[in-house]
Amino acid sequence: MTIQGIHHITLVAKNAQRNVAFYRDVLGWKLVKKTVNFDVPDTYHLYYGDDQGRPGSLSTFFEWPHSPPGQWGIGATHHFAMGAQNRDTLLKWKRYLADKGCSIEGPYDRTYFHSIYFTDPDGVILEIATQGPGWTLDEAPDALGQKMLPPAKELMRGYRDEAAIAATTWPEPVPEIASDMRLTRLHHITAIGSDIDRTTEFYTGLLGMRLVKKTLNFDNPESPHYYYGVGDGSPGTIITYFAYPVGKMRASQIGTGLTHHFALAVKDEQAQLEFRDRIMAAGYQVTPVLDRKYFRSIYFNDPDGHIVEIATDGPGFAVDEPPESLGQALSLPEWLEPRRGEIESKLRPIP
Repeated sequence: MTIQGIHHITLVAKNAQRNVAFYRDVLGWKLVKKTVNFDVPDTYHLYYGDDQGRPGSLSTFFEWPHSPPGQWGIGATHHFAMGAQNRDTLLKWKRYLADKGCSIEGPYDRTYFHSIYFTDPDGVILEIATQGPGWTLDEAPDALGQKMLPPAKELMRGYRDEAAIAATTWPEPVPEIASDMRLTRLHHITAIGSDIDRTTEFYTGLLGMRLVKKTLNFDNPESPHYYYGVGDGSPGTIITYFAYPVGKMRASQIGTGLTHHFALAVKDEQAQLEFRDRIMAAGYQVTPVLDRKYFRSIYFNDPDGHIVEIATDGPGFAVDEPPESLGQALSLPEWLEPRRGEIESKLRPIP
């Protein structure tokens, strides 16, 4: 009964066509499943990931065309990060995205990785982060997360050389996404909570993850920034939290441009059921196991109200489409197939 890492993150978009044009055509992610929100089947649910849509590579989007913009705050995520190989590929991404008209911040030295930041068309804050240098830069592997390690002053807001950072980019045009630039895995997800000790107990005590780093928010040192992971805390297993006391940060509001929930991966349904029993015994409300066709899911809330999901690895996205044609047709679960004509009539086609 162990968490394997991140399974996926699910966000809210206003327009599915615009969303595909950005994540598939600009960022180069594969659209691995085009389906509908099983609970509200007159709107799209789009899945992007690596070539097979493996857990840990997935970002998914509900289309809510009439929703107001979301608002990050306590009980929601702030941003999510995709993994880049190294600083060279990060700089290539900066040049490529800037040439596409995106506004880029960074690259910033976050001690344990380097990052750039930008937003999608709905305002989702996106980060691309390097694989290293890693958590053992200032702590031994068997002592990760045991000490508070504030960032170096020169790396923090107000002390960085912002002009030099803004001028740092790849020296030549990058007209297309090269093979070494492919975004094939999430790096981390960052959420906002109110009580970091309570959050730590939730992730380490209840869910069995590991606290791999205790530091401060590089942009606001009043906020602790804790990283929770699996094993050695490799990218793709990391959930991080900023913490602000109630009254120091606004409450979140789910809407377009914000995360709806994120999911942690387990191997199979047996592990999922064991987690469900454990979470319920701790006093949290948990949904029954829900059939999402491509995986099984349970949902509950963290102590600040953020929706967290535990999802199984399989059966996977090839259960109803050949691997070579994933995401090309509208896929519906068996219980919605009799309504296909009605559902398709309400959806605007995606090129």
